This record gives sequence, structure tokens and C-alpha cells, in this order.
Amino acid sequence: MSLLADPGVRSAVDLLSAWIEAQMAYADQPGLSIGIVHDQELVWAAGFGRARLEPDRPATPDTLYRIASITKLFTSTAVLQLRDAGRLQLDDPIARHLPWFSIGQPHADAPVITIRHLLTHTAGLPREAGFPYWTDGDFPTVEKVRERLPQQRAALPTETEWKYSNLGLTLAGEVVAAVSGRPYAEYVVQHVLEPLGMKRTFVATPAADHPDLAVGYTRRLPGSPRTPAPHTDGRGITAAANMTTCVSDLARFAMLQFRGGAAGGAQILKASTLREMHRPHWVEPDWAAGWGLGFRILRQNGKTYVGHGGALRGYRTQVQLCPAERIGVVVLTNADDGNPLQYTDKAFHWVAPAILKVVAPAPDAPPGGWERYAGRYRNSWGDAQVLVVDGRLAMLDPSQPDPMLTVSWLHPAGEHTFRLETRNGFGANGEPVVFELDTDGRVRRVKIGENFLTPIPRW
Repeated sequence: MSLLADPGVRSAVDLLSAWIEAQMAYADQPGLSIGIVHDQELVWAAGFGRARLEPDRPATPDTLYRIASITKLFTSTAVLQLRDAGRLQLDDPIARHLPWFSIGQPHADAPVITIRHLLTHTAGLPREAGFPYWTDGDFPTVEKVRERLPQQRAALPTETEWKYSNLGLTLAGEVVAAVSGRPYAEYVVQHVLEPLGMKRTFVATPAADHPDLAVGYTRRLPGSPRTPAPHTDGRGITAAANMTTCVSDLARFAMLQFRGGAAGGAQILKASTLREMHRPHWVEPDWAAGWGLGFRILRQNGKTYVGHGGALRGYRTQVQLCPAERIGVVVLTNADDGNPLQYTDKAFHWVAPAILKVVAPAPDAPPGGWERYAGRYRNSWGDAQVLVVDGRLAMLDPSQPDPMLTVSWLHPAGEHTFRLETRNGFGANGEPVVFELDTDGRVRRVKIGENFLTPIPRW
């Protein structure tokens, strides 16, 4: 049964829909498409407003939008594929694969710039290639980017701060082309888009009059109507900001992030590599945000989100994922003031909890005869008590001010044997807990990993 059939999920989606409609009406937004994914299911997708104002055309989940810097996730995916194939290493200097790479380096003691630095935005590179394309809309060819590069200078020493760089991901795309021996766009289509079934996603720029492409509009200014934004081609910075897709396709990429198993077919990266991309590789000083491999990482309300946004004239886009909950939200808009993050935030605030309530697994019931394991235990390092908490068998230290902060849950794994689960990284998470009984069937000791506690009658 679809999750959307659940009354709680349906109610949350209806609330989100009503809110989106009102927000767009009061802000005079042209169009928006949104999708919410749980694991391998596209739970809900919808379009609001108009993909084109004149002639009128409604936005739908299949409407195409320019996704700008979300392209960087596909470039990073391609790099990791080549790494997993043994064709490169993340700590390779860029010049190993791009012999023409040369940029002014005023910081004498700066570490050599590597592929990892490109993906984590810690190379200290200028934000852009050496042209004002975001101002005049005239994007350079990759040949022009290469030609201008030696005239540019690193802005910061490598590995001192994160500094977002379209130039950096442009270079990462050139690494993909050099190592694979194929043009960047061809590689991404054949090794990323086609295996994922993303048939409505384009690396090259679609024509401005493509029938399914949303028209991008300028922001709303006092006393001025919105007008169509200039249609541009990213050309030489394609690997950083040029792809076009729709919600229904981008949902497939979101689903990939939640899959497990070895690489093959639609599993274009093995699960361990996906987790590696989602992990922090650079953390900001306040520990509230950082970068994975291509992914922006945010820590909000006790949860970790990974994703990326995109901004191109006329378009603002966002894909936001919570790997721990296997929930993703895609929002694509066709206005310079589209602000997709406000919609992803509300989707996680209202819809995600309703989904989690439905998919939450029933807790392991205490095994029959659990009473024999209940009691107080001690060794020279501390105390523990085994009892049922919220219908589950637990081991905790009641001498602590809040024993639930480090509680260990005991999941049946065999005769008198359990698997310990705890959020306490200093504990024995994932290890066996074995209750050893005497000839009378009473616990004589409990073994946790390689160590043990013995029962005591009172504290």
C-alpha cells in the first residue's frame, strides 16, 4: 500500500499543499514542483502554479527545470565511480590527471590541491573561472577556462577554510573526462543517468523553447512585473552548474542515496561509497554544517541532512535528504526568488514525521522467560540493570542522572543471547550479550563482548 494512503500522511501532505499554494499566491511566485521520497518510493509529487506564464502552462512533477549547482552531485558521483574502479584516488593531485592545471599560488606552504579538495570546496580556489558569466550571461568554453586559469590566483591556502568554488567542480568534471577518456557529458549520461532511468535529465542545455522546460523568471521588484530571465548555456562550467531535470527524475537520484548493496545496474555506487559521500569531510567551526564529498551537510534539530541547492538565472532548486530516516525532498522553482529551502524545511517538519510513524518497525518484544535475565549486575567498572522499558528489554545504569541517554537495547539473537544496540559510541554497540546460566537456571554472569558482569541482590 502506498504511504500516501495512510490518513496521517495524507493529512500532512494536504497541509503542506495548502501552505505552498498560499505562500506562492502571496509572493506571486510563478511555478514550483515538489516530490517527497521515502526509501524507494516516491510518496507524493505535485506541481503548483505555472511553468510558463504566457501562454499559460501548469507546473507538474515532469516539468523540466535548470538545476544549476545540483549538477555538482552528479559530477561528484562520477568521480567516486572512477575512484571505486581504481582509476583515480581522491588524494591524487589534480595535476596528475590534468597536466595543464596551473594557477597562481601566493601561499608558499599551502598543500598541493587534490581531487578531495575540489569535492569538499577546501582547495582555496577562486569561486569562478576567470570570466564574469554570472553578470553578463556569457559562459566561456572549457578551452577558455583552461587558457585563463594560469592568470588566476588561489584565494586561500588549501585546507584552511571551505570556500565554495564553481571553478573547483569544473576541474572535477575535467578530471572525469581525462580519466574516463570520454567527454564529461557522455560519461554522465552513460554511467549515471541511463542506469538510474533518468530519461528526462539532460547534461547539455535544452533549447529555450523546449516544450517541457519551465521558463525562468526574474525576482519580484517593487513596481516591476516579473520578466523571463535570460536563457544561458553553461558551456565550460557544465560540470558545476548546467544540468536540467524534473522532480520525477531527481527522485530516482534521491532513492539511490538510500539503497544498499554492491555496485551494479541501477546501483551505480556501492552503499559504502554513498555513506562516504554523506559523511562530513570538512566541518565548520560551529559544528552545525560542513561538506561531504559533493554534498552539503547540515545539522538541524538534532538531525543530519545532506543535499545541494542550485541557483541559475530564473531558477532556484534544492534536493535535501535525511539518510537516517531515508526521506528526501526535491523542490524546483522557476523564479530568482523561489526560495526552495523554505518548502523542503516544511516538508521535513510536517510530512516526514507522519511517514516515520507509519514505517516505524514494531519493537522487539521481550522473549518469553525474560524475567530470568532481569536484575542488577556489577563489575569493577560500574553497575547495570536489566529490565523492560517501553515494551523492550533494556540494560542501563540507574545510578546515572539520566540513564536513558546511554541505554542499551537487547535484541534476541539466540538462546540466552542478544545483540546490543546503543547510541553510546563508547559502548559495545552491535556486540553479543550472553546470559550464562547455572545448573538451576539462574544467571551466574552476563558476558558483553569479551567482558562480563555478575548479578548482585541489591545496590
